[in-house]
Amino acid sequence: MADQPIYRAIIHPSTADIPADVWNALVPSTDGRSDNPFLDHAFFLALEASGCATGRTGWQPQHILLHDDSDRPVGLMPLFLKSHSMGEYVFDHGWADALERAGGTYYPKLQCSVPFTPATAPKLLVPSGDPAIRAALLSTAQQLAIQRNASSVHATFVPESEAAEIEADGWLRRLDTQFHWHNEGFASFEEFLETLSSRKRKTIRRERRDALADGLTVQWLSGSDLKEHHWDAFYDFYEDTGARKWGRPYLNRAFFSRLNETMADRIVLMLAYDGLTPIAGAINFVGKDRIFGRNWGCTRDVPFLHFELCYYQAIDYAIAHKLAVVEAGAQGEHKLARGYAPATTHSVHWIAHPGLREAVADYLERERRSVERSQEMLEQFTPFRKGERTDR
Repeated sequence: MADQPIYRAIIHPSTADIPADVWNALVPSTDGRSDNPFLDHAFFLALEASGCATGRTGWQPQHILLHDDSDRPVGLMPLFLKSHSMGEYVFDHGWADALERAGGTYYPKLQCSVPFTPATAPKLLVPSGDPAIRAALLSTAQQLAIQRNASSVHATFVPESEAAEIEADGWLRRLDTQFHWHNEGFASFEEFLETLSSRKRKTIRRERRDALADGLTVQWLSGSDLKEHHWDAFYDFYEDTGARKWGRPYLNRAFFSRLNETMADRIVLMLAYDGLTPIAGAINFVGKDRIFGRNWGCTRDVPFLHFELCYYQAIDYAIAHKLAVVEAGAQGEHKLARGYAPATTHSVHWIAHPGLREAVADYLERERRSVERSQEMLEQFTPFRKGERTDR
């Protein structure tokens, strides 16, 4: 029998402890550019160095870097020790309450995710694809949970294939729904509209017209065109809207400046102007084949401007740049009427407490059936003309 490979795991308390070239070499990339901008070393570093994702905010980095017997880095699992469940978009507050009521302790827990970012991306970063390395990352995470007295390990917004692999290792899989727009090779927004029913076409045209009816204009800003005064304006929008929605925005002003220094070419900031004055904005990130809408805000309430900046402008950008998908963030059944179709998201969960694991497994089975039924129903309400939408 061949000797089993031996791997050495190092737990890094910050992204800064891992050289950028080492981290990025483990991330899926094309021509030296990460396929998903949220996996880039610069994105994690911006979150941590700005103070948004640190132990003080309940996101203590515990990144697992795996080395082979020649001390070569072969696997990475971005991981955080958490003291709460905020900023995750996969809700487990009920699980925490159940364990606490039973006399247990749910926090801390380990969270494998991109903080504050509900975008699907691989979380077991193993360029070779070697299942032994991937299994070693999972095993290390479980051992770390025991050492840190953590109740559980959660990997959220993972690809379906990765979720199936981790589920086969004994973890529990959870399903949820987002709404994504798919580019069928459209040459223009109008060509996309032709795939919708007549009533939906008229509604979207009216919304776009009304959003900019008072002479408002929209600019796309990226790369060297992005200046600090643009971020000043956008942060005012983000902070005002975020404070009204959930009390305290997760991201601070320093985070956006760091992004501007290191990732401006992966960002498209869409600002709505009244003359020379910006009144609303939406930040997007560009990956290999898709654009990700993340945060938005405004200081003036304009009907349909949210739809225009966050959904329709993103579609315009995807068409212009031949991107296949627009991911417009978490939740939002209102996206359905605007050409965004239901898409299944996946997360996986390892729970140490046998009783809680059994209860959660039962709950997830019932929740999965509910999600599947809901998606079947939602498919019936897509705005596409019969026969227009292709299978995906």
